[in-house]
Amino acid sequence: MLVIENCRLTWPDFTADYTMSVKSGALCAVIGPSGGGKTTLLHMIAGFETPESGTLTFDGVNLLPLEPAKRPVAIVFQDHNLFPHLTAAQNVALGIRPSLRMSNDEQALIEEMLEAVGLKGFGTRKPGEMSGGQRQRVALARALVSGRPLILLDEPFSSLDPGLRRDMVQLVGELRRKRPVTILMTIHTPEDVADLADQMVFVADGRVIASGKPSAILHGSLAPRIAAAVSNT
Repeated sequence: MLVIENCRLTWPDFTADYTMSVKSGALCAVIGPSGGGKTTLLHMIAGFETPESGTLTFDGVNLLPLEPAKRPVAIVFQDHNLFPHLTAAQNVALGIRPSLRMSNDEQALIEEMLEAVGLKGFGTRKPGEMSGGQRQRVALARALVSGRPLILLDEPFSSLDPGLRRDMVQLVGELRRKRPVTILMTIHTPEDVADLADQMVFVADGRVIASGKPSAILHGSLAPRIAAAVSNT
């Protein structure tokens, strides 16, 4: 389980203070207005931001003393963060070994993961030869192949058209059922994930305002505020 308690971060113009928990193996959708603290939350979990107080644990392990590379976390950014001079297979391989020196078993695992995200036969292509949706699939494959049990997706599909975005969200739902991973995904279109997520968290003003089942969040007392927030993202 991911447990965050009173993790406080401060800047001259913004203060965040997070408290929330996510069960292991769950898909948690994080929604809220732009500038409300969604990305900051993920960056804190990944280790890119350090809270001045509070506790942050995953499956009983204190993450705060660990540098980002030592945390059981893989993150996929909105801009996919692929290396343009490497092939799709090499970009995925970075999730296993930065040296790119792969064993035969690891090479087979990379091919298997590319096939899992619908990119069988695309291993030799470079990012510039692929569509936006295909590049995001490569980034997703890299996160999954890392074997890390906590995956953070920071609005990875927001630049895609609605149909493709929905397909990618469905793909995330399918893949996480094939292996035990906990996923936190920020998304500005909660309707795309409402029937797939186990949990939905509404973040605004640097705080977790509400957490629960997607139906309860989207149709509860905060529904008008949430609708206004996501319409402006």
